Amino acid sequence: MRFLLERFRMMRPAFENGGRLRAFKPVFDAMENFFFAPAAVTRTAPHIRDPLDIKRFMSMVIIALLPSLFTAFYFFGWRLVSMIVVSYAAGGAVEVAFAVIRKHDINEGFLVTGMLFPLILPPTLPLWMVGAGVIFGVFVGKELFGGTGRNIFNPAIVGRCFLAIAYPAAMSGNWISAGGKWPGRMLEYVTASNIDAVSTATPLVLAKQGQLVGLSKLLVGNISGSLGETSAVAAVLGGVFLILTRVSNWRTVVGTLGSAAVLAGVLHYSQPDRFAPVLWHLCAGSLLFGAFFMATDPVTSPATNAGKWFYGIIIGVTTMLIRNFTGYVEGVMFGILLGNIASPVIDEVVIKVRLGRLRLEKG
Repeated sequence: MRFLLERFRMMRPAFENGGRLRAFKPVFDAMENFFFAPAAVTRTAPHIRDPLDIKRFMSMVIIALLPSLFTAFYFFGWRLVSMIVVSYAAGGAVEVAFAVIRKHDINEGFLVTGMLFPLILPPTLPLWMVGAGVIFGVFVGKELFGGTGRNIFNPAIVGRCFLAIAYPAAMSGNWISAGGKWPGRMLEYVTASNIDAVSTATPLVLAKQGQLVGLSKLLVGNISGSLGETSAVAAVLGGVFLILTRVSNWRTVVGTLGSAAVLAGVLHYSQPDRFAPVLWHLCAGSLLFGAFFMATDPVTSPATNAGKWFYGIIIGVTTMLIRNFTGYVEGVMFGILLGNIASPVIDEVVIKVRLGRLRLEKG
């Protein structure tokens, strides 16, 4: 490994100012940061290394996604792999292009976006749509705002919203039944050409028709739905890992799930024949996956702890209202986008309230 590192860094002069490959310096730096450690060192004391840099932060999220990735692969097969490859290739190309144009470093944030995006899509969505969606999400949702750290919307959610509006038939008609008995669909590659033989409705669609899928199937994930969102257990395992490692903030998760549970409980108590029970709503659809992996994005969520509570409440309440009172079967995507829009305002209000209290205490 040391030999490879030395040989790799011998190529650095070609990518520095004056080198023939200087335009691709962001690509070189990104490869160095990903495969090795950055060459930058502190020149003067104190020599303190931050305990959680961006690469390790994103690595934790990838690890947390492993349960959802495994269940997606088991229930829906090799199609998952091709969608991930397309997502990384198309979205990564946009990241590299903007890094070269701006002469900035390539941020590791896309490692998570490129993995999350296929997991929130129907299993047999055409690959060109996967590429178009992730390109739109990265370009419009992040790069137009200045890149990682400056975007106000979650890029993966923006990409999915674009596909849902531009190609509603494809986004609502490419559901397939999950593979049940061993080995599931791990030996299959299901495409849109043979979807007619295995197509089925998602639990939320069936709920609109008055049919509730059993809770046991929702927990395991043996149901139709987006690739990584079907298994409640997998989402909880990964989400709890992120909270324990302090990558995600528990306030956002509790605010989202708690507000959704309260509203679902009130609706079910008032009209039990019309509205589903609380636990069913928590486990169905993408609520758990969205709460743990999408709403907790540190860039697009509030920075203040108090703001995270209000942010989560907006997402949870919006999700339940859309699910139960509109023609859409799922509202998590719109809830998170609405929360992203409100996030800067929430932080501003919280900070002003705190400053006002401090002035009163001093006065």
